[in-house]
Amino acid sequence: QVQLDEFGGGLVQAGKSLRLSCVGAGFTFRDYAMGWFRQAPGKEREFVAATTWRGGTTNYAESVKGRFTMTRDNARSTAFLAMNDLKPEDTGIYYCAAVRDGLARLNKDEYDYWGRGTQVTVSS
Repeated sequence: QVQLDEFGGGLVQAGKSLRLSCVGAGFTFRDYAMGWFRQAPGKEREFVAATTWRGGTTNYAESVKGRFTMTRDNARSTAFLAMNDLKPEDTGIYYCAAVRDGLARLNKDEYDYWGRGTQVTVSS
């Protein structure tokens, strides 16, 4: 059974940092590109970052470039999202997702598997 579990969300003040983790199980993690998306209340789920199956290429949303860093550890079947200088507009539920073809896709509709999400709340 495929499973993606996100960890590391929480409530922080603006300017602080958080590190999210996403652990995959039930599929060959190293054969999948991984992505992070987020959804704020009343808004659509939006792309945050994605990396290829080897981590050689990583794409970021313009709103997080220079503040967020996505990495992966295939030996541990885990993807990470380090978030620095957090802003109130970063608040939302953060989801990780996996796609079989290995490309760092920006379109959420192209992903095969999703986690349940972890809440990130940034206070001003």
